[in-house]
Amino acid sequence: MDLNEIKELNSKYLFQNYGRMDIALTHGKGAYLYDTEGKEYLDLVSGIAVNSIGYAHPEWVKAMEDQISKLIHVSNLYYTAEQAELGEKLASVMPGDLQRSLFVNSGAEANEGAMKLAVRYTKRSKIISALNGFHGRTSASLGATGQTKYQESFEPLISNAFRYYEYDNIESVKSMIDKDTAALLVEPIQGEGGVVKAKKEFFKGVRDLCTDHGVLMVVDEVQTGIGRTGKWFGIEESGVVPDVITMAKGLGGGVPIGAITTTLEISKVMTPGTHGTTFGGNPLVSRSACAVIDIIKKEKLVENAGKVGKAWMKDLKGVGSPKIKDVRGSGFIIGVELNSNETASQLQRSMLKKGFIVNICHGHVLRLIPPLILTSRQKDDFMSAFNEVI
Repeated sequence: MDLNEIKELNSKYLFQNYGRMDIALTHGKGAYLYDTEGKEYLDLVSGIAVNSIGYAHPEWVKAMEDQISKLIHVSNLYYTAEQAELGEKLASVMPGDLQRSLFVNSGAEANEGAMKLAVRYTKRSKIISALNGFHGRTSASLGATGQTKYQESFEPLISNAFRYYEYDNIESVKSMIDKDTAALLVEPIQGEGGVVKAKKEFFKGVRDLCTDHGVLMVVDEVQTGIGRTGKWFGIEESGVVPDVITMAKGLGGGVPIGAITTTLEISKVMTPGTHGTTFGGNPLVSRSACAVIDIIKKEKLVENAGKVGKAWMKDLKGVGSPKIKDVRGSGFIIGVELNSNETASQLQRSMLKKGFIVNICHGHVLRLIPPLILTSRQKDDFMSAFNEVI
């Protein structure tokens, strides 16, 4: 099908709840995507921080072909080697003693599960999360998302359990946290909020407050986790070990999987029947995540994200255009704040014409979240086009 045929079917049979770029993608290879016209694009969005090892990685493809030929799904009524092996592989990269995992299907589900875990463990009723944060679009995760633009018209589904503190403001957290607080949710970098970073001291202060008040510190690594920041998890930059880490996106390399990882002690409160999922951690997605972790380790992609990302930030800060207000981020999650929504929209369209897929978040922030395999040469190719466009 060509682009127009695809658009016609889309408009006839699908919900029209997405604002899409005017291209239809057919396949990918490495860090590149191709459309129905055969045009090549360097992908700097990676499916919104999902395709961590790029497209059609030969080792991943081999693992998937093998798994599909054997077993895709049986439910969590039975044991499977693939899920158990993934638990072990994930434990090998987790900070501190976060060694117990529960696998789900998405980041929103992981955050929902983490909140259920916290309420059950602490026997408390309140969740506090950051203004300008993002934790998902299901009812509880939407409640934890401190942005009214996502909550408008869905208020009847949001409970009164949620309160919102100012990100990177420890005094604001102090004013919120109390004996009724079950969990504090926080992102190492607010991705959907415009790639906003908090200071290391903020996370250390949050850790201390949570410990003092018996509150579970839940770090949402859905966008930042699995190597994107130049560390396996973004919270590692601050030297803090939380009680719970949630993740999804980059863990599966393109298949839907999320995870809640915590300590043995905390995990014990989730007994049979307290929480579950039909598809979570099935053999196919678990085998995929195992392959992703193996490839990231083998090819040193965490180190690549840190090294190339640092050089990229330096390049962007050196552009000197009056249209650029700020450059921030870590590794391969970089935000370039522009002077207006119009500038951002025009930049996105112009870069697409030049063969670069980029993302705009929070209205006027260029968000760069490429596959972790992005090379210095590919970064330079982007910079050449970016300097022409900006």
